[in-house]
Amino acid sequence: MDGSAAKRSDLIFDAQGLSPAALERKHRLERDPSCRTDPMAYLPGMEVIDSDIKDRVRAAMGAYDPSRCTAADVRRALEHDRRSIEDLQALLSPAAAPFLERMAELARAETVRHFGNTVYIFTPLYIANHCENYCVYCGFNCYNTIRRMRLDKAQIEREMEIIAKSGMEEILILTGESRAASGVEYIGDACELARRHFRLVGLEVYPMNTDEYRYLRERGADYVTVFQETYDVEQYEKLHLAGHKRVWPYRFDAQERALRAGMRGVAFSALLGLSDFRKDALATALHAYWLQRKHPEAEISLSCPRLRPITNHADVRPGEIGERELCQVLCAYRLFLPFAGITVSSRESASFRNGIAKIAATKVSAGVSTGIGDHASKYGEEAADAAEGDEQFEINDGRSLAKMRADLSGEGLQPVLNDYVYV
Repeated sequence: MDGSAAKRSDLIFDAQGLSPAALERKHRLERDPSCRTDPMAYLPGMEVIDSDIKDRVRAAMGAYDPSRCTAADVRRALEHDRRSIEDLQALLSPAAAPFLERMAELARAETVRHFGNTVYIFTPLYIANHCENYCVYCGFNCYNTIRRMRLDKAQIEREMEIIAKSGMEEILILTGESRAASGVEYIGDACELARRHFRLVGLEVYPMNTDEYRYLRERGADYVTVFQETYDVEQYEKLHLAGHKRVWPYRFDAQERALRAGMRGVAFSALLGLSDFRKDALATALHAYWLQRKHPEAEISLSCPRLRPITNHADVRPGEIGERELCQVLCAYRLFLPFAGITVSSRESASFRNGIAKIAATKVSAGVSTGIGDHASKYGEEAADAAEGDEQFEINDGRSLAKMRADLSGEGLQPVLNDYVYV
């Protein structure tokens, strides 16, 4: 674990507006590891599945030493038509930095070969920001004093109507991780509403059991995205101090449970900047690779978010991973997993997203808000309800759908709003 990541995990954020008892518990969790639960121990109600993928990923990550890769290893990886795990390790290493231009050329060729010039556009919709977890880097964490809100069905449909009016055809529904505030049935209702307005419905919510994912599939969900955040269990323990999210293995197996439930696709990601980004990138790619080998029918995609400032804590930053390193990770993903979708979110700048869409990315978001209930104001519509909930993090690219489509077309790309039609 690098020193900067360790330093970030030890931050004790000042809290305003918490009760004395809550503030005392928060400080105990931060200062005394003995107050925390075992991050590898399942909690009651969590489904345990028989899968060896997490052990294989942990072993590969633990054995990976990026500093041992050489320029010769990188050259060999670039010469191969199909890249091995050893090739992936080389392409993610510091030794690959001087070869970034060549990596980009090859990544671009793979992207065009499998996806043409198309780039899919979607938008996220946050319907609630209540959370029961204490994750020190997240704006929704239960000890961060923000305006909390949960949209009711009428408010959800109003937000969806506004988004659909812009021409958007794919939506990603998100909540904070609170079963009490955002139960499975509530999320299912949102999926059913989304089916009235959009062709494709994704979910980025708390991990669930197989039967719950099956229920949401029946209510209209197509795919599930889960951020593992970091695959480094030691660092994960320091960053996730309380709540169900603290249970690392249950979160890891979420995509496999979703596929067993019949979801069309799943997406994977580490939040780059929480730990050694090269090791986390390796683990993310291998998690996707080995799960697709078990479920070859599934659509697999990866994303590459970096840390962004959050409400009350503008000092949350991605540290040592800049845009050049991020480009290297994305090119390595494309060369190792040529058929996988790659999403680049509004956490990144417009210029970076325009550039990487010509190289490796296949999907971008537009018209983005990470707040709750604010699409009317952002889309220039009359707001029926002035109440809004605070955002999860600050975005870096606020382009509308129309602007995004124009910019992608100007780059010689073909913006696409839908890649799936039900018959």
